[in-house]
Amino acid sequence: MSLRDRLQLALKDAMKAKDAARLSTLRLINAAIKDREIAARGDGGEAMVSDADITGIMGKMVKQRQESARAYEEGGRLELAEKELAEIVVIQDFLPRQMSEAEVAAAVDAAVTETGATSIRDVGKVMGVLKGKYAGQMDFGAVGALVKARFG
Repeated sequence: MSLRDRLQLALKDAMKAKDAARLSTLRLINAAIKDREIAARGDGGEAMVSDADITGIMGKMVKQRQESARAYEEGGRLELAEKELAEIVVIQDFLPRQMSEAEVAAAVDAAVTETGATSIRDVGKVMGVLKGKYAGQMDFGAVGALVKARFG
């Protein structure tokens, strides 16, 4: 079952269960997917987005909500921070499991070996391999620093 199908099924289930918070978050995900499809059509690309694209969209949504929750907590708006955190939980239900630090380190080692990377100039190659294989499963900002530190 594709990710899009799982989202549609979850949307129907949330409607039947009258789960307003989950339904709202699922609608936000669908809206973001539709936005990406419209943008792709405008660029002359394919209108359907892939599961990898959807995973990327949802990963970005999680990051946005983490930043918003942090800002709300700093501003003393705990009820809004809790709403953002609840949305993160719903979104993460559809994302692949995040890799542990040990798994990330092993994946970086394998990518370095696979690309034959020997210097800081090869970081792009290593990151390309990692993004291709592990999209949505690791924080590439942190991984980029880890790869750079390996050669730095």
